Amino acid sequence: MNRRLFLTASAAAFGLGRGAGAAQNFEVTRSKAEWQAMLTDLEYKVMREEGTERAFTSPLNDEKRAGMFHCKGCDLALYSSEHKYDSGTGWPSFWQAQADAIETKPDRSLFGVRTECHCRRCGSHMGHIFDDGPRPTGKRHCINGVSLTFKAA
Repeated sequence: MNRRLFLTASAAAFGLGRGAGAAQNFEVTRSKAEWQAMLTDLEYKVMREEGTERAFTSPLNDEKRAGMFHCKGCDLALYSSEHKYDSGTGWPSFWQAQADAIETKPDRSLFGVRTECHCRRCGSHMGHIFDDGPRPTGKRHCINGVSLTFKAA
């Protein structure tokens, strides 16, 4: 096995070199330059490079009004305020997404497997889904606030 093949295989095995929408086609696409022009550095890091914002930094974590949380990348309605709850984790949390709004994939970046979720229309990284949420789903969609915009009802 040559060095390049070894490094590529190793990176794939450990989930390195990934990015939102890598190897997938989405309804809404933009070039890297277009994404960078429309997003702040933090938004780009989270939404396009699958980063994470610091806990308790998003004003959307404390958003209590009725309305809808949309993808900042393409304005798709993702989460209803009716499904939001305070998980105490420091990120906006929901027990379910809107129908046909998100897609998931395994995330093997931290010595285990988590479920990563992203916007199904533009591929922007939203966060992760865990199995420690409230009823009726038992799910916690732990979402980066910088990936969202809120529209009051």
